[in-house]
Amino acid sequence: MQKKHRELVVFIREVFGQPTGVIPLHAPVFQGNEKKYLQECIDTTFVSSVGRFVDLFEEKLTAYCGVKRVVVCVNGTCALHLALLLCGVKPGDEVITQPFTFVATVNGIAHCSAYPVFLDVDRDTMGLSPDALQAFLADEAAKKDGGCYNRRTGRRIAACVPMHTFGHPCRIDEIVSICGEYGIEVVEDAAESIGSLYRGKHTGTFGKVGVLSFNGNKTITTGGGGALLFDDETLARLAKHLTTQAKVPHPWEFAHDQVGFNYRMPNINAALGLAQLENLDRFLKAKRRLADRYGHFCRNQGIGFVTEPVNAKSNYWLNAILLQDAAERDKFLALSNKEGVMTRPAWRLMTNLPMFQNCQTDTLSNAHWLEDRIVNIPSSVII
Repeated sequence: MQKKHRELVVFIREVFGQPTGVIPLHAPVFQGNEKKYLQECIDTTFVSSVGRFVDLFEEKLTAYCGVKRVVVCVNGTCALHLALLLCGVKPGDEVITQPFTFVATVNGIAHCSAYPVFLDVDRDTMGLSPDALQAFLADEAAKKDGGCYNRRTGRRIAACVPMHTFGHPCRIDEIVSICGEYGIEVVEDAAESIGSLYRGKHTGTFGKVGVLSFNGNKTITTGGGGALLFDDETLARLAKHLTTQAKVPHPWEFAHDQVGFNYRMPNINAALGLAQLENLDRFLKAKRRLADRYGHFCRNQGIGFVTEPVNAKSNYWLNAILLQDAAERDKFLALSNKEGVMTRPAWRLMTNLPMFQNCQTDTLSNAHWLEDRIVNIPSSVII
C-alpha cells in the first residue's frame, strides 16, 4: 500500500511538471485580462461597490448560467444567508441539508436562526440523497396550514439546501420535485460547481435560488465573492436592493426602506471575476484533461477515483480519490503532505462539530463512509 501511495505522489509531481517544491491543492490562474481590468479600476478610482465591472460581471454570469438574472455579492456565505431569507426562512424554522459539506452551507442556515436537519448523501454524487429526503419526509413530516412541519419538533420545514460536492452535481431534479410536493423551497448550493451541468442545465438553476462562490481556491475567483442565481426577476431585484443596504435610489439623500445588508461585491473584485470568466471554458477543458489523467492512473493502480455521476458533466473542481478506510486515508495524507504534495481529507461531518452535534439526523451511513475514505488531490488548472 505504501508503494502505491508513493507512486501516486510521484505521478502528481509528473503531471504538474514540478519535481520539487510544494504543489498546492488548488491555485488560481491569472493569464487573461486581470491586470488590465484591475488597472482600469485604479485609474478610474472605482474600486468599491460602484463601477462598470459589477454590472458586466452580473450580465456575463447571467448569460453563462442561463438564468434571468445574477446578483453578485461579497462572498458565498453571505449569498447563502440572503438566499434563505429570500425563500422565507425565519427564526425557529428548520432547513434540511447534508452533513457532508463545507461549514458555510450550514452557517448560512444558522445566520437565519434556523435549525439544520442533516440527511444522508449518495455515494456516487456525494450530494444530498433524494431517497433519504423522501424517506425522512414520509416518516417525519406533516403538511398543514399551507406548510410542512416536523412531527417530532413541531417546527416548520422551510427550505432544503443540497450541495454539489467538489463540483459533481447531485440528483437535483429529484430533490426539487420532492420538495415541491411538500411546499419546501430549494436553495441550491452550487458554490463549488460553476461550469457543471446536470441534464444539460447549469447547476444552481434548478432551485428557487442558486448560489455560487468565487473564493480564491475556486475554479474562477474574485479573491472573495459569491453570486445568487434567479429565474424570478422580482426576487432578484429585491436581492440587489437588500445587498446594497436597502438604499432607495436618489442623487444625494440617504433613504432606506427596510433592514438591508452590506453584501455588495466591490468593483475591483468584479473586474477580476470578469477576466476569469472569459477563460472559464478554457479552465474547464484543462480540468477535464487533468481528471482524465488521474482517472487512468488510478484505475491502473487499483485506487478509487471519483468521476462525474450519471446525467452530469462535472467541472472537476477538486479531484478526489477513495481509499479503503480512515487508516489508509491518514497514512496517505501524512506521506503526501510530508513530500510537499498538498492533499486534504473531506470536511468533518457537520454533525461532528460542537455547534451542530445535537441536530436531527438520519443514519448518515453514506456520509460516514465517505468521510473515512475521501482525499482531495492537487487540482489546479494546468495550461
